[in-house]
Amino acid sequence: MDTIEGMSRMLAENWWAVAIRGVIGVVFGIVAFLLPGTTILSLVLVFAAYMIVDGIFAIIAGIRAAQQQHQWGLLIVEGVVDIGAGLIAFFWPGITVLAFVILAAAWALLSGGLELAAAFRLKLDHGRWWLALGGVASIIFGVLLAIAPLVGALVLTWWAGAYALVFGVALLVLAFKLRAKNEDYHRTVHA
Repeated sequence: MDTIEGMSRMLAENWWAVAIRGVIGVVFGIVAFLLPGTTILSLVLVFAAYMIVDGIFAIIAGIRAAQQQHQWGLLIVEGVVDIGAGLIAFFWPGITVLAFVILAAAWALLSGGLELAAAFRLKLDHGRWWLALGGVASIIFGVLLAIAPLVGALVLTWWAGAYALVFGVALLVLAFKLRAKNEDYHRTVHA
């Protein structure tokens, strides 16, 4: 079994994980359209909480490394920077939203390119085009964010909602294609 066929079979066996990603995408998309202000504020607050907690754990890791005579300085610096970023996000959510827009654009462009590459490498007859559609949606989303980063949190939230809906539906369709492929694999093994 070659690497591509093995990767395709592994993806087919885990079709349910792709389906869960799709459902989460659809739910997020609906919430983003219905409650855009709450959605963007929630994202900023989750980011703030994550950065503060991550910073605390980095400092703890730095202290433990120092106790064991290992290099610890960068861990402490990372922890302080993380906590600072979390506090900035909490107290100045507007700046955080702009930074988030720029980061989201970069992420969408990179992940979209990787999804397209994966779609054309997978050995799946029909499902690969749904993954490619998800990749194209990611790239379009990234370009839109990069072109108009100051349009505002409302539009960002709507774009994120539209992206999440398209991507979620694409993943759900892919999941059912993978499920069918998985059933085919099991029928040929047990035949």
